[in-house]
Amino acid sequence: MENNYCVIMAGGVGSRFWPLSRQAKPKQFLDILGTGRTLIQQTFDRFSKFIPVENILVVTSARYNELVQEQLPELKEDQILLEPFRRNTAPCVAYASYKIKTRNPDANLIVAPADHLIIKEEEFIRQIKNGLDFIANNDTLLTLGIKPSRPETGYGYIQVKEKEDYNGLDNLYKVKTFTEKPNLEMAKVFVESGEFFWNSGIFLWSLPAILAA
Repeated sequence: MENNYCVIMAGGVGSRFWPLSRQAKPKQFLDILGTGRTLIQQTFDRFSKFIPVENILVVTSARYNELVQEQLPELKEDQILLEPFRRNTAPCVAYASYKIKTRNPDANLIVAPADHLIIKEEEFIRQIKNGLDFIANNDTLLTLGIKPSRPETGYGYIQVKEKEDYNGLDNLYKVKTFTEKPNLEMAKVFVESGEFFWNSGIFLWSLPAILAA
């Protein structure tokens, strides 16, 4: 467990959830469902059930530093990584990976957005733990897909090919293609084909694997 780390990406401005989500306080810092916990707090709660708190890092914009400190007082200052400018996932991952390398070069990483709503939490945690076991024993990169329930133009899609057999797990696939936010007609084709999953934006890999990629 000491080799497992979680990087929570919390730098987005939440533009798709406007007007509730504003640049000054985007959706990851809001209690959208009225549960008493914001989305970033729920994300922290979820991963801290099986990741040591000291191994959880948040990457966010410098403008949201105080919000993260306020909502996640469990984190020390060096667990909040500040980006001077808002960037996409790749620079965020690279930044966090090199920071973690100084602490533990053998780390296994979960990279996840701060604003996901997870209903079946026990099943989610089970799948994440299976993924951690997989990346700890395989030099590969893993991403989580979601079976689409409808054609959706607001999500990215993952096309898969053959299944992989690993210790009895029956839901591992090799990735064929990634497609970002298709138009409606293409999304319908994707869903009807049965070959595509929504891209959850959650990734798992070992530190040596991602730094070599």
